[in-house]
Amino acid sequence: MGLFAYLFQDRKANSGNIKGQLILFCFRLVQVINRHTLLKIIFFLYLIWYRVNIEWILGVELPRKLTAGKGLIIYHGQALVVNQGVVLGENCVLRNSVTIGHKKLADGSFSGCPRIGNNVDIGANVCIIGDVVIGNNVIIGAGSVVTKSFPDNCVVVGNPARILDKSGDASPSV
Repeated sequence: MGLFAYLFQDRKANSGNIKGQLILFCFRLVQVINRHTLLKIIFFLYLIWYRVNIEWILGVELPRKLTAGKGLIIYHGQALVVNQGVVLGENCVLRNSVTIGHKKLADGSFSGCPRIGNNVDIGANVCIIGDVVIGNNVIIGAGSVVTKSFPDNCVVVGNPARILDKSGDASPSV
């Protein structure tokens, strides 16, 4: 994949969503810069600009070391926090006020970060914490608190999160 294609890989998925397109273009650019020490030096001011404008002003924390597959969609990018150790699959949807990251364990150490499969639709105000694996084609309903792993092809809701529907075709009706 060429540089141009890499930077715009999320554009089609965010069609009509200018804010999402801008955030994800800036995120992909910061990922390219993060790959090489020389680029970090040359584009140091851009890295600061990204931190201030995307993370602090817009409130969308997508760290430069985050692993995210193509086709990432961000709806209503506000209060979105994703830890740099998280792995997001392809065609994932993130909505406002989503938090995805590790948790502090009883001994004071931190757990691993979540690994999210492909085609996962994450509703508003969802919290996914700990060393969990979310399968492919999963829908996580708004306001859910996910602290355990879930298999492919299911609809997950609640606090604590539980499977509402497990089928071969989870439709985005939640």
